Parts: sequence; structure tokens; C-alpha cells
Amino acid sequence: MTAAELRQKRAAALVAGRAIIDKADGEKRTALNTEERPAWDATWKEAEELRVQIEDQERRDNQSRADAELEFRRLDEEKAKKKDEKRVLSRRPFDTEEYRTSWDRYMVRPGATHPNMDEERVLQAGTGTLGGYLYAPETFVNELIQNVTDATIFRSMARVLPPLTGSDSIGCPALTTRMSAAEWTSELGTASTDTALAFGKRALTPHPIAKEVPVSKLLLRRVPSAVELVRSELSRVVSEAMENAYMTGNGTQKALGIFTASADGISTDRDVSTGNTATSVTFDGLKAAKYALKQAYWNGSQWLMHRNLMEQVAKLKDGNGRYLLQDSVVLGEPERLLNFPVRLSEYAPNTFTTTKYVAAFGNFSEAYWIIDSIDMEIQRLEELKARENQDLFIIRMMSDGAPVKEEAVVRVKLG
Repeated sequence: MTAAELRQKRAAALVAGRAIIDKADGEKRTALNTEERPAWDATWKEAEELRVQIEDQERRDNQSRADAELEFRRLDEEKAKKKDEKRVLSRRPFDTEEYRTSWDRYMVRPGATHPNMDEERVLQAGTGTLGGYLYAPETFVNELIQNVTDATIFRSMARVLPPLTGSDSIGCPALTTRMSAAEWTSELGTASTDTALAFGKRALTPHPIAKEVPVSKLLLRRVPSAVELVRSELSRVVSEAMENAYMTGNGTQKALGIFTASADGISTDRDVSTGNTATSVTFDGLKAAKYALKQAYWNGSQWLMHRNLMEQVAKLKDGNGRYLLQDSVVLGEPERLLNFPVRLSEYAPNTFTTTKYVAAFGNFSEAYWIIDSIDMEIQRLEELKARENQDLFIIRMMSDGAPVKEEAVVRVKLG
């Protein structure tokens, strides 16, 4: 089924579920009866399963478009190469075409089992030891990062800076204290001097992310492109680590999370708990969060929460009995809450107890910056998992992220 068909099916399930709740509300019952509860649970479960299918289908559609763009780009590059055989190669040895070709061969069958003097010489330009850590070519890294962006919700919401290539970190200027109010004066009067304005600086320093990925030797022999096989799996494990850090990372050798209270990121001044209970959010609580954000940031603002909170929100109604959540029936568009899109992350907090964070609202492209390092290392170990007939690939890449403008976001907190 297409994503549009899945959305229509999900909309029908949500309508059926809401009819159950409407019936209970019409009979002024505060809880569903023994017949209604299983039906409601079944419709909600179906809606959640369809939501996951929609996201997967849209991700596949996005990947197909990205693959097509890459193919067109490759064809354009081949045409340009034929017109200019004397093009200048990159100054970095592992960004040359010769290195990329040898690296692809190594991914399928390393030099240790397929001796090739030219291949060994080229690969050694990256590390000096064949079979050690090899720098992945920039084309591979860019494709992996593109896959991570597609697979990770928060990277598409935040501002992703261009990769670092010539430095270890980047400074992010931050306005820590605003100027005091201007004062009325006469035509010839002297303006008062401001002493309140202050700027700080948060440095984004990419930190290593490492993961092991076992791949079947049989697959490596039979799959025409082992590079794509490894890249797809690396994209998954890297995106999970990144998303987790973007949500709740403590900033120590990893990203500083949006849900982590910190003077270096978002302080507790941006927490809103008014109207919420100790175990759930309320209509008034969500309204309070919305209006705690300055209107200047509303353009582009979104809600960020876990799907478990989404279930609570799906049952909330305003004073006129209308549901707060506006279901999306348009391909590619998320549901809307108080007229703003809702994005779901599996790594957003979902512990509903006193004073816990459960959601965030704001313009995350202004509030949060992400920086990657273009250098990626991959190691292939052939003997460690030989008994399982697998080769082990170890990836090391570097990334960092942190809030840079706390007033562009508010966090929803339980009472």
C-alpha cells in the first residue's frame, strides 16, 4: 500500500476509536466499559501500527528519491570526467578516485585475501597499515549522513551545520543576557549606557560514535554492492545513538540533549508545568506551553514527544468537546496539536511521574545545532567472528549537538 492509502486506513481507525470515546462521553461515563475497552485498545494499536508503516513507507520513498538523485549525480560526474580528464584531485589521499575504488574493493574482499599491490599502496595512504582503520571516502560519508538524516526525526528538525574539515570544533555565539530597556530622552539628551548585554559561546566539538556491525560472509560474496549493505546497517545504529543523545544526552563526550536541563543548553527557566497533573498533561498545560513561547518563534515551531504521550493527547478535548489533536490525512504531513505539527521520537522521555519532562515545543532549527566531522573510520575484522561465518565491521564517526538558543523552545513538565 502507498503512504496515502495507509494514511486513509489510519484515519478510518482513528475515527472508529473516537466514536467509542464519544459514545462514553455522550453517556457521561468517565471510563470505557468491558466491551468498549478492547475495541478502543484494538483501534489505537492498529493506528500505531499504521503510523509506523507510514513512516517506513515514507522513509523508503525518500530513500528511493535520494538514490535516484545520486544516480543522476553519478551520471553527471561521469560526463564531466570525460570532458576533463585532467581534473584536479583532492589534496586528501582518501578523497581521490583511486582510493575510493580500492576502498570499495576492500569492503567486498580485503587485500589480505585478495592481494593487489596497487590496492594495498592506495589504502596505506590513509592509515599506513593494510587491514587497520581506513578512512571512508567522502562520498560514502555523505551518503551515510543523508541516510541518518532521513532515518532520524530530530536531525530533520534541528539545524545541521556543514561538516568540519579543517578544525576540531566550532564556536556558537549565544546571547546570554539581553540589553536593558531603552529610555525616553530629549533631543539633545545623552543616551544611557547599557551594561547588561552579554554574549557567551558554546563550542561544538564532534565526539566519536562507535559501533560494531556483523555481516554474513555469504552475503558479502553474493551481494553485488557490499558497500550499500554495510551503509544501510551503519545508518541504523548510528542514527539510534544520535537520536538518543539529541533527546537526553548529558553533553559529556556526546551531544547535549534537548530534554537535559543545563546552563550550557536549556535551563529550567524554559520548563512549563502549569496545569499538568503529576502523571499526565492537560489541555490547560499544553496551552500554557504554547503561549510560553514568543510568537516570533511560532513560524516553524513543532511539538516533540514520545508516542506514549501522543496516546494521552489523542484523548484530550477542548471545552466544546473537540479533540485537540488534528489527524493528518495528507501524505507527508504530521498530525497537528493546537495548530502546530507533532513529531514523534522513540527516544523522547516517556516516564509519566512527578516533575518529569514529557514534551518540548519550539522552533528547533533555531534552538539546536548539530555538527559532524567528515572523517569516518571503518575497520573490518575477518577472524573474530569466523565461527559464525561473519565479518565484523567497526565504524567510528564524530558528531556533536547542543541547544544554542534556549528562548526558542519550551519543555513540557509534569506537575
